[in-house]
Amino acid sequence: MADSSSSEKTYHKRATGAALTTVKKRSRESELKLYGSCFCPFVQRVWISLEIKGLDYQYIEIDPYQKPDALLEINPRGLVPALQHGDWGCYESTVLLEYLEDLKTGHPLLPPENPQLRAHCRLWADHVNRKIVPLFYQCLQAQDIEKQLEHAEELQTEISHLVDVADGAGPFFLGPQISFVDVQFAPWMLRLPRVLKPYRGWPDPEIGSRWAVWMEAMEEHEAIRATTSTDELYLDSYERYAENRPDTSQVARAINAGRGLP
Repeated sequence: MADSSSSEKTYHKRATGAALTTVKKRSRESELKLYGSCFCPFVQRVWISLEIKGLDYQYIEIDPYQKPDALLEINPRGLVPALQHGDWGCYESTVLLEYLEDLKTGHPLLPPENPQLRAHCRLWADHVNRKIVPLFYQCLQAQDIEKQLEHAEELQTEISHLVDVADGAGPFFLGPQISFVDVQFAPWMLRLPRVLKPYRGWPDPEIGSRWAVWMEAMEEHEAIRATTSTDELYLDSYERYAENRPDTSQVARAINAGRGLP
């Protein structure tokens, strides 16, 4: 009898497609370093921001299950993304996005000199983190069909709340320019058709809807495309989540335990 584990797909350790081109372009030594993993959506948030802002940075691919000392010196928990800027380092994707904003270099993702609109963006970025992201993993990791459908419905509801408060004309959250909420949500938007659709039957957006307009704009944005690998990478890397294998990740363990994301 063949060993069933031999057919199991695993996470990729090297970007593919357009993302690999960007990795090669960003491989030269730089004072600003991004430690990341090619399949990680939290990493992609920061990666997109760096590309949008046109900052000079070095991308360093990390196997999250073989944590190097350079990463552990920045984040003792060994989680990516992590940024090193000279002799200073920090981690947590939302914190890093805020840090890049504070550098005041390149295209701002939070509207400058508009504290109310900045607060509005932070509020809905928090909605992405507290509502949408956990539900994505709950839907993907659930093994019971009824639970999958329940979480999918909840996820659709929370996405609808976000779409409802987005600028009516779009195509992005605040209008014609990509901004903070778009970047916070982008990696999971990309993974809906690439991961949740094949594994859980996630539906395509209704043609002509505000949601469809937003999705199309995100898929076509230069910085997002530059940090996105081929579909196969995501399909392979997320199989272990879809099967809810033991020790898949700290995120998966937190979801299974009903805890907040690490």
